[in-house]
Amino acid sequence: MKEEIEAGATLVREFDRYAPIKAAFWLKASDDPYRYLYLVSDRIDDIGTSEPYGEVWRLTTQIDSPDLDAFRVKLIGGKHPLALAAVDLLKDFPNPRGIRSGWKWFGGRSVDDLYVYPLPLPAPVS
Repeated sequence: MKEEIEAGATLVREFDRYAPIKAAFWLKASDDPYRYLYLVSDRIDDIGTSEPYGEVWRLTTQIDSPDLDAFRVKLIGGKHPLALAAVDLLKDFPNPRGIRSGWKWFGGRSVDDLYVYPLPLPAPVS
C-alpha cells in the first residue's frame, strides 16, 4: 500500500495543476474487491468527468508506475457524500502525514480500508 500511496501522491500533485484538489483518498469499499484512488475537485461538478478522465489517463501514462492504474482512479465532485466525508475528516483531524483509518463506515459506504492524503501535500522526497 505504501507504493500506491506514493504513486497516488504524484498523481494528486499533477492533477491539482489541472483541477484544484479538495481532497484525495484511497478507499477499499467492503463490497468491492479493489481499492480506488478518489480525486475530489469542485471542477468535476462544473465540467463533468470526460475531459478530466482524459487528463488522468495522460498523467498516469506519464507517471508510469506499476502502483498506479488509471482504471482505479475515480473522479468526484465536491458535493459527493464521499467528498464531504473526506473534507470533514481533514478538518477534524489534520495530520501532515495523512490519515489512515480503520473506520467501517465512511461517506455512507461500508469500507475495509481508507487512507486520506493531507492537503496541501508535502513536497516529494528526492
